[in-house]
Amino acid sequence: MLAGRIPVTRLTPALPDARWRPKAFEGEVVPFRATVFREGHDQVGAMLVIMSPSGVERRERMAPMAPGTDRWEAKVLLDEVGEWRWHVTGFDDEIATWRHDAALKVDAGVDVELMYEIGARLIDRAVAEKTRARATRTKLTALAAALRDPATSAAERRALVDHPLLAEFVGDPLTRLTTASPEHTILVERRRAGVGSWYEFFPRSEGAKQFKDGRWKSGTFRTAMRRLDGVAAMGFDVVYLPPIHPIGVTNRKGPNNTLNPGPNDPGSPWAIGGATRDGSAGGHDAVHPDLGTLADFRAFVRRANALGIEVALDLALQAAPDHPWVAEHPAWFTQLPDGTIRYAENPPKKYQDIYPVNFDDDPEGILAEVLRIVRHWMKQGVRIFRVDNPHTKPLWFWERLIATINADDPGVVFLAEAFTRPAMMQALAMVGFQQSYSYFTWRNTKEELEEFLTSVSQDTADFMRPNLFVNTPDILTEYLQFGGPAAFTVRATIAATAAPLWGVYAGFELFESVARPGAEEAIDNEKYEYKPRDFDAAEAEGRSLALYLGILNRIRSDHPALGQLRNIRFHHSEDDSVLVYSKHLEGRFTPTGVDDTIIVVANVDPHSVRETTVHLDLAEIGLEPGARFEVEDLVTGTVWEWGASNYVRLDAFTRPAHILHVRRGPHA
Repeated sequence: MLAGRIPVTRLTPALPDARWRPKAFEGEVVPFRATVFREGHDQVGAMLVIMSPSGVERRERMAPMAPGTDRWEAKVLLDEVGEWRWHVTGFDDEIATWRHDAALKVDAGVDVELMYEIGARLIDRAVAEKTRARATRTKLTALAAALRDPATSAAERRALVDHPLLAEFVGDPLTRLTTASPEHTILVERRRAGVGSWYEFFPRSEGAKQFKDGRWKSGTFRTAMRRLDGVAAMGFDVVYLPPIHPIGVTNRKGPNNTLNPGPNDPGSPWAIGGATRDGSAGGHDAVHPDLGTLADFRAFVRRANALGIEVALDLALQAAPDHPWVAEHPAWFTQLPDGTIRYAENPPKKYQDIYPVNFDDDPEGILAEVLRIVRHWMKQGVRIFRVDNPHTKPLWFWERLIATINADDPGVVFLAEAFTRPAMMQALAMVGFQQSYSYFTWRNTKEELEEFLTSVSQDTADFMRPNLFVNTPDILTEYLQFGGPAAFTVRATIAATAAPLWGVYAGFELFESVARPGAEEAIDNEKYEYKPRDFDAAEAEGRSLALYLGILNRIRSDHPALGQLRNIRFHHSEDDSVLVYSKHLEGRFTPTGVDDTIIVVANVDPHSVRETTVHLDLAEIGLEPGARFEVEDLVTGTVWEWGASNYVRLDAFTRPAHILHVRRGPHA
């Protein structure tokens, strides 16, 4: 029989397609859920049985969720990397059934002695179970005797139905009828797969200098190394570099993606393949000669690691016309009837300097080559790869590539840059990508953000982890173009607190907001030219958000509630432009043993002052109805007394958001 005596159905975490397994990251608190029920009115219970990769078994009693749903839940902090195995056992909870019936009948004066005898016999059975501690069995024997003792006063006997000793049966229930679900697995990946603060910059721009005659001297890995101190000061722990390989000359793009480059234009780093230091053609395994040598790159990685930063490298499977692949592997590209090779397009954008790879004719050859390339960069110290446009390549390719690499090193992380339809975006996550870009950049209103963040934290959290980049070299939204500094502040606040992964592209902290006319990307785009920035001068003149970004990352580091994806909950405000959400983590999951709760209140209208009342669901932040408590603004240090309903004033031009910590304990 598939159903079993006590049916156990609809187990989660699970994927929409059972061919792939759900995943979590080290330190993630995961809700395990199941539907457990039986015929009639007797009580049932549910037990999660979960085994860590090292073989340690844990049993967690599951709690009922909403009344009438028969859904049960147990939250578990998964603290070990590897494959966890788990199942749910449903059982008839005889003690709970007896306590329920006894309370009704004894209070009504019906079958009183019979109910006490039924309880005593259940306890006798528990005493006979040698797996229970001797001291516990002794106490249970006395409890059974007391239930049978008619000399005990009525009030004292009635109190025995709710005796604290009966809590013994929460963790070790008394059962006769049990049904175990099939075994399930969940893959736990290293913490950086699910938690990180990313900062993207072009190394060629860091230290670049222009001479009076218009020529440029490129920045190098050595000059870019100096930028790492500023990145570390802002609290970022991943530095992402766009492609660092030789750039093609044929069909090279000029400023703003034009077709007429000048002699001093460096070209797009995504047009991979060109001359190396010795003049030979180099591809994905080479470094651009202007940036330095492979040894210089390794030095860059070592310096980053010393500052607590990992280096993420771009993996863009495409080629400039000058790439060695074009001559050596013509079957890897699409040949047109006129003898030319099809270049890349993303209408209305055209990339004449890039040939996309065609996987139809030699897929195994392409896979072998890309495996070689990824392993090459792993040897240089890279364990994170940001993959360019993976949705334009076959799904099976990524499944095999990631599985093969993770078999070599389970800690290698792949981020999918796939701004595409939900089906492909989610499938990429299911087949192995540890992180995903998302639609966050285009979700700006209160309603849009609530819908989006609910979806990524609940609907797809078992397999997809959104990395909330606020901008990219390709994306400068109208919200940032026209919202002024307030828009940058609000977007950074939400990205840094709503999900454990977020990212910034250099220039965001300088409020760079001028777009190419008719486009949603920055004018004088860094993809096509050098763009040195004076970050120190901007800070000194008060034109920088760097200090605030550092505060955000410090808050993230200090508050474990912000290191979780699934715990965001939304609260009501009376203003359609004031977004309110909380992130709550129970003390049993925090390093200090004290609940950690963050409340974010943000004015998403960057052009106005908003005054409103926010209404909190106190149960969602671990507080009793009617509770009064202190909240501290973690940016300003201001402390207020709050309750279920609270007045707020958010001025877009001075302080458009609050990040509040609910103070608990003796120092609250």
